[in-house]
This record gives sequence, structure tokens and C-alpha cells, in this order.
Amino acid sequence: MSNNVLPAVSRIAEGGNHESLNPLVTGGSAFVILLLLLFVTTRFNRDR
Repeated sequence: MSNNVLPAVSRIAEGGNHESLNPLVTGGSAFVILLLLLFVTTRFNRDR
């Protein structure tokens, strides 16, 4: 590895100086994806 990469990797691993994901955005996107999967599942799950 390069000498410039190691300090950045160790800083990220220690949890310092990087932006974390907003929990509201993460939860909201997970909710939307689950609703989309529910819609697709119920749309194509017709009794034949």
C-alpha cells in the first residue's frame, strides 16, 4: 500500500474525520426499497 493510504484507512477504521450516513436517509431509503419489494411481490403473486 502507498504511504498516503494507510493513515486514511486507519482514521476511517477508528471512526474519526469522516462523514457518516444520516440515519434518517438510511432508514427512509430502506423503507422505500421494502415497500417496492412488497409491491412487486404482491403484483406478480396472482393465483392462476
